[in-house]
Formats: sequence, C-alpha cells, structure tokens
Amino acid sequence: ILESNENDLNRVARLGVQDLKKFAGIGDARAINIVSALELGRRRKANAEDDTKITSSKDVYSLMKPILSDLNHEEFWLILLNRGNKVIKKQPISQGGISGTVADPKIIFNHALNQLASGIIMVHNHPSGNLKPSEADKRLTKQLVEAGKLLEIVVLDHIIFTDNDYFSFADENLL
Repeated sequence: ILESNENDLNRVARLGVQDLKKFAGIGDARAINIVSALELGRRRKANAEDDTKITSSKDVYSLMKPILSDLNHEEFWLILLNRGNKVIKKQPISQGGISGTVADPKIIFNHALNQLASGIIMVHNHPSGNLKPSEADKRLTKQLVEAGKLLEIVVLDHIIFTDNDYFSFADENLL
C-alpha cells in the first residue's frame, strides 16, 4: 500500500476503507484497522502537550498541520492564547461538509472567555486546496475582530489551511 502511494504516509492517510480494500489481502477488518491506526496517530500528535508560543502564521500552520492534514471535510478550530501568545488550548468549534462549516461567534467567544484567553486565532481548512477566502470568511473575520475589541480579546489571525499551504488574514493585512 505504501509503495503504491510513492512511500508517502500522508497519501496513505487520505485513503478510505473502500480504497484500501482494493489491495490484495485487505478486507473490511484490515482496512478499518489501518484507517483507525492512522487516525489514532493523527490524534496523538494533535493532542500532544506543548508550551508553544505563537510568533507567526507559520507557527500556527505547523501547530495545526497534524490536526487538519488529509481531511476531506472542513473543520473550524480556535487557538486560545494567553497574554504572552502561548497556546492555552486548541479548541474544535465545528465540523462540516466538503465545502463549508459553521462558526458561531457566541460559541467562539464563550470558549475564549471560559479559558481567560487574551487572544485567539481562528483556523479552518479548505479540502479543495483553494486558499482564497470566501466572502463568508471575510465577514466572519470582521465580525469577530469587532466583537473581540469589546471583550478585550484580540483576534490575532484567521488562517485558511490546505495540506500544502495556508492563507493568513494577518499577513495580508485583512484584519
């Protein structure tokens, strides 16, 4: 399986049960075991305790890559930061379909307030590989920046994530 995917474990991680069953000797049970093992590895790496300090959008991309790589659906996450820009928590907000997910400002700021976060960074993936922010992405970002000002919680960035690259609202001066 690995050889047929150019020895790229990331490509193997994108395969589903039906894809794996096409290989000789792989039935339902074995395919499910492979998919499960890869998912457990992704979750283990994503949940590793760290004392990460965010200094750039690249730091965010590196932090979230184990979580958002290889997904075929959209997920919206929140990174909660203390005053020193150290990560308090990585918080999933929503999981959607292949072309969208919902991010409710009340839920986002509820998490930030409960963790006494001084800053937040929003991250969501585009499984299509398209890095261009949608109009909905732009509206949500503007809305959250304004709400954050009232609550004294700084919205530091909104990152659109793909497996190979990212788009940063902060880097593009869109905050």
